[in-house]
Amino acid sequence: MFQAAVKTLSVATTTSVSRRILLSIRHYCKKTPAKLRVSEAVSGAELGAKVKVQGWVRSVRAQKANLFLHVNDGSSLQSLQVVASSELNDPLLTFGSAVEVTGTLRNSPHQNQPVELEAQQIHVVGECNPVDFPFKIKERHSLEYIRQFPHLRCRTNAFSSLLRIRSEAATAVHSYFKGNGFVQIHTPVITSNDCEGAGELFQVEASGPENEEEENFFSVPAFLTVSGQLHLEVMSGAFSRVYTFGPTFRAENSQSRRHLAEFYMVEAEVSFTQSLEDLTKVMEDMFRSATEHVLAHCAEDVDLFHKHVTPGHRVTVEDWGCDLQTEHEKYLVKHCGNIPVFVTDYPFDLKPFYARDNQDHPEHTAAAVDLLVPGVGELCGGSLREERLDLLRARLEEAGLSDTYSWYLDLRRFGSVPHGGFGLGFERYLQCILGVDNIKDVIPFPRFSHSCLL
Repeated sequence: MFQAAVKTLSVATTTSVSRRILLSIRHYCKKTPAKLRVSEAVSGAELGAKVKVQGWVRSVRAQKANLFLHVNDGSSLQSLQVVASSELNDPLLTFGSAVEVTGTLRNSPHQNQPVELEAQQIHVVGECNPVDFPFKIKERHSLEYIRQFPHLRCRTNAFSSLLRIRSEAATAVHSYFKGNGFVQIHTPVITSNDCEGAGELFQVEASGPENEEEENFFSVPAFLTVSGQLHLEVMSGAFSRVYTFGPTFRAENSQSRRHLAEFYMVEAEVSFTQSLEDLTKVMEDMFRSATEHVLAHCAEDVDLFHKHVTPGHRVTVEDWGCDLQTEHEKYLVKHCGNIPVFVTDYPFDLKPFYARDNQDHPEHTAAAVDLLVPGVGELCGGSLREERLDLLRARLEEAGLSDTYSWYLDLRRFGSVPHGGFGLGFERYLQCILGVDNIKDVIPFPRFSHSCLL
């Protein structure tokens, strides 16, 4: 009987505690405002409810009775207007300061903005001295100017738009490959291969006193990768479609608008193909799919570039993806440009050892292809790979690379199939669709010869 009483008391106590916890949670949820991103707030989410928004002040205007702010958190180009009593004004509430605003989301009486936040509380989280801040509230700064401040330029409309576009474009690339049966491969950043054969490599060496006597940390000299292609070719012996998307490096001593020491490459390899047309179809489909996705999901950000940074460029972008008409073909013949062009069958001696020999003497070309686009030049480069063991061995012997690439010959000895692939420069793609002239303006942290590193 005693045990039964204990059990009853125990159950009753547990039930009582559970009820109190549930009541506390409900009470807390009623009192705590919903935290919204700016993009959610301007879309009308939680209209009429008490909400909290955190971000950075893009403009501030104080009147006798009211205070008006525009707050942005990077989730959209559009900022959220905050309306508050002038009693909430604070000397620290300046352009560039970080704030947390709590209030009620209301329909706005103004046509240019669907909603506004009626603030009950404004808390300055981080101060910003507008005199020292290099960006000014009413000025539209050029890409050249903001390039001087790589640690701060993400605070500007133009560069925050670029970063959102870049993020969405990367998502679109992955989505295209996933939807078309490609397997993503994480190829190594550290490698012994010089895939391009140009010798413009960053060598990797271990630092520290324990490594001073070691000639090489690895068994051979190691470098930062210039391409993931050869590692993709390894995987193409087991998977019919593979791709990689990651950083690559070139030690080019150049500060031109076209060169970076670190950039991102999209690379793909397709097995069981003997046709350059198969490769150009993947290039074109990926380009079209990614561009349509970006135009659909980043319309405001793309418009900012096409209206204020590169006026008139959108017409060129929207023409891409159309079939070549007779007038286009005539224009190509006469001027060789202003729409994307595939150039195929390059002279054999100009291409690396892995490019397939067309054996078309006396011209002697390789089964290679480049996609050239206006304003950028080469966007994609690819080729069919030499799958014939005897021809590949002869080419490597001629170049003195037989020992270095003995493993590559093994790929042809064990279940080799005709295959090919290509690489697309991601930064060049962004230049292409946005019309940006300098490649340093489409990457978050540009690395180039003699540049300062953050």
